[in-house]
Amino acid sequence: MTPAATALAAAATGNGFLSPTGVEIAFVLVGLATLGAAAITVTTKQLVHAALWLVVALGGIAVEYLLLTAEFIAWVQVLIYLGSVVVLLLFGLMLTKAPIGRSPDADSNNRWVALGVALVAAAALVWVVVDAFRATWIDLDGPAQGSTEVTGTMLFQHWVLPFEALSVLLLAALIGAIVLSRRDAAASGPDDKTKGQQR
Repeated sequence: MTPAATALAAAATGNGFLSPTGVEIAFVLVGLATLGAAAITVTTKQLVHAALWLVVALGGIAVEYLLLTAEFIAWVQVLIYLGSVVVLLLFGLMLTKAPIGRSPDADSNNRWVALGVALVAAAALVWVVVDAFRATWIDLDGPAQGSTEVTGTMLFQHWVLPFEALSVLLLAALIGAIVLSRRDAAASGPDDKTKGQQR
């Protein structure tokens, strides 16, 4: 018997779709809440509200990862997206003095085109995921497959060279950005002083 047939037989003897477990029910409910928050994010005309609903949507995705026993990816989602990207977005809104209330500029009147593109992209993503993991079943009651320990072991045993190369590349990009920004500031400094004196 092939591994795919074994997995399908094991799934058939489990709870199935007609008798879902508590984790599966929670997964569906959190998924619906996340989908609703994402829909509000892209349809609201208030920028601050859109950013806050984006927090809810990204937090829901992190909860979904936790329910799938992928705790490492869940905490990366919280630290990077919730802790960095959304905070930077809110700081950008505050520093640029974006309108707090409803803004007509937040709607480009291309909702039907955007909806069509979103549906096509969603269908393509669902097809790719289903085709790639058709016979893969996650044992939610067994040991956590996506835990930090398992991920760290895989990362530093089999992928340590690409991981370190990526860290050096990011460090080089950071140093290059600092050098370029300081060079631009030094080059524009004397000209600004002379312009100020001429005024």
